[in-house]
Amino acid sequence: MTKIVNSWNDWDPLKRVIVGRCDNSVIPPEEPATSEKVPVDSEMRGMWGLRPLATVERGNECLENLVKILEDHGVIVDRPTPLQWNQAIGTPDFRNDSMMTCMPPRDILLTIGSEIMAAANSFRCRYFEYLAYWPLMKEYFDEDPSFKWTQAPRPRLTDKSYKHNYYDEKISLEERLIRTANKDFVTTEIEPMWDAADVMRMGKDLFIQHGLTTNRAAMDWFQRYYPEYRVHAVNFPGDPYPIHIDATFVPLRPGLIINNPVRPLPEEQRAIFDANDWQIVDAAQPAHTEPPALCYSSVWLSMNCLVLDPKTVIVEASEVYQQEQMDKLGMNVIPCDLRDAYPFGGGLHCSTADVYREGTCEDYFPNRVKDPTLVRPEMWPEG
Repeated sequence: MTKIVNSWNDWDPLKRVIVGRCDNSVIPPEEPATSEKVPVDSEMRGMWGLRPLATVERGNECLENLVKILEDHGVIVDRPTPLQWNQAIGTPDFRNDSMMTCMPPRDILLTIGSEIMAAANSFRCRYFEYLAYWPLMKEYFDEDPSFKWTQAPRPRLTDKSYKHNYYDEKISLEERLIRTANKDFVTTEIEPMWDAADVMRMGKDLFIQHGLTTNRAAMDWFQRYYPEYRVHAVNFPGDPYPIHIDATFVPLRPGLIINNPVRPLPEEQRAIFDANDWQIVDAAQPAHTEPPALCYSSVWLSMNCLVLDPKTVIVEASEVYQQEQMDKLGMNVIPCDLRDAYPFGGGLHCSTADVYREGTCEDYFPNRVKDPTLVRPEMWPEG
């Protein structure tokens, strides 16, 4: 029997991957978690329902561009099975008028070694999104005897999971940035909640962004679940809407990370990188001043790239400045027309989930120092 699942980071040679689909996608109704994600001046405020068919077809066309590139480079591509996302859902604790999409598998599935774990998402509309990937998980389970098929503890997502009266249209951008700096987010700490796209896998280290979609309780849960790993809590105070780390802090290969220049990692959180000779460089400016229509994400999806191996990276075709920077950083750049898929859940990294990358679990940070990002500092004393 074949080993199908193996991935420890975002740069080892990619051999198998899941690419999402836009079929039946919905702009979800507002709920406690999503209200804070949508900027107050967004045209999407208060909007919900099925996305226009023409945009769905165009989004799928963009994803097919990515599939072709991957297959041309010898990567096996798997696809999810979309649900009818506009149907209402309910649990004993909440009801929601619709679900959302299966375009961004990176939000739902976290691959660590031979394990793929479905996340504990904080959005109610995403509660059953994992079902789109269950046929693939069953296939891997049947064919790979070492594959561990896991579901993180499901949060109840009652009203206690969110701060009441947190959302206020009158709050200024400056006040939002103060909240971010103070780690004051809409989610409470009553239960672990996390999106897989907030977890940056780097061998024996997991860097997890604390923001609107992942809380501190989740990081404590990760450290208990993976006691042999160093779990780090990072945050980026320059981001008023901190959701997902992969348009803010992106590793390209061992020793090199690009960082969103308007969301820099605070100096005091750089200790472990500096002590181990990692270079953190400002990402290039986006080529666009606005995101596409009906898109939640920022223009910084420009840096949301997909690394095929330590020397090769896929970058969105219109993001010419990011392509130029990647070239200067010694990467072979493959452009991919994906911008019209952005509204469905993100960029190249978002729209994929690792299944297999060549490589093993390495320690990329052997030099221990006093590290304020460690979730359990007592477990990892400085060397």
